[in-house]
Amino acid sequence: MVRSQAHGSLTIGKLAAKANVGVETIRFYQRRGLLPVPSRKTGTRRYGGDAVRRLRFIRQAQSAGFTLAEIKELLALDAGEDRARARELAQTRLKALNQKIAELESARESLKRLARSCAEGKTGPCPILQAFDAGRSA
Repeated sequence: MVRSQAHGSLTIGKLAAKANVGVETIRFYQRRGLLPVPSRKTGTRRYGGDAVRRLRFIRQAQSAGFTLAEIKELLALDAGEDRARARELAQTRLKALNQKIAELESARESLKRLARSCAEGKTGPCPILQAFDAGRSA
């Protein structure tokens, strides 16, 4: 669960350090509605441990390729416990990742072929440079 709590003992600087993000990142997430802004009960905003967990969740979700809008929806789904929609978002993201992996594997194979071609010939233009130059004129 990534629920937030209303009070805590961490200043924004300590929260940033614990979550391994910058203070401006926290403020950015707050402006985007991903992280609640605690009230100033003692003049300084204080964050609880739930804010650290939420920030870590946001960063991990970004690493998995989710957009901030999708992360916001995932956070809202967690509060409502809508597993079907969360699963749908994850499956959509997985499909996109699989497509990207296939594209990267194809690019890797093309580069391997070009590198072998380049190594075989000792004279003439480099096949790698020709391939990229041909792509630019297209």
